[in-house]
Amino acid sequence: MSDTLSGTFFCNKCGTLNTVGAQFCSHCGAPTNPSPGASLPGAAGPPPANPYSPGAAYPGATPYPGAAAFAGVRYGGFWIRVIAFIIDAIIVRVVAWPIGMLFGLGGLAGALGGFPHGGVGLHVLGGGIVFVLIIFGSWLYEAFMLSSPYQATLGKMIFGMKVTDLSGNRISFGRATGRHFAKWLSGIILCIGYIMVGFTERKQGLHDMLAGTLVRIN
Repeated sequence: MSDTLSGTFFCNKCGTLNTVGAQFCSHCGAPTNPSPGASLPGAAGPPPANPYSPGAAYPGATPYPGAAAFAGVRYGGFWIRVIAFIIDAIIVRVVAWPIGMLFGLGGLAGALGGFPHGGVGLHVLGGGIVFVLIIFGSWLYEAFMLSSPYQATLGKMIFGMKVTDLSGNRISFGRATGRHFAKWLSGIILCIGYIMVGFTERKQGLHDMLAGTLVRIN
């Protein structure tokens, strides 16, 4: 408390009257001016930093095991993956088609067409072989390509997509195999497993969730 007219003030600690400009009380020796950086009682100061605020990094911080930062990551949507699927299906069938022709009406079946059952039998055999090749060829093609350094089939590579695990790493042949056959479940339930790609946060189909994979766009 000060008296501006008389040029005096009272010490806040002992109440002794002092002259304006004195740095210490003449009676108790207490400082009359607050030290730099000190705040008066009741004065509002800046809020203390919260070392545990979300997203704040602090010394010694250890990332959660298996966690990955996906900020800014783009995922392959429903329609672009449908187009990539069609491209891959065409590739597998183009490879299997010559074998079907070899046994079909353009090949041995046509040559034996004059026999009562020979041509028909070979034609059916050829169709069965092509079917088996498509089933196993699709599996091996997808599993090998997804587990390769490319991390994508040719259809996905065209659109810059890669299949990774949840941490963004390359998947194994076994996981790629599981994802491939999990697609059968996605299709059996009225293709709902595929439709989920358009509605889930990270564009995961049912087969992606079961296999723990993501389809990312570079």
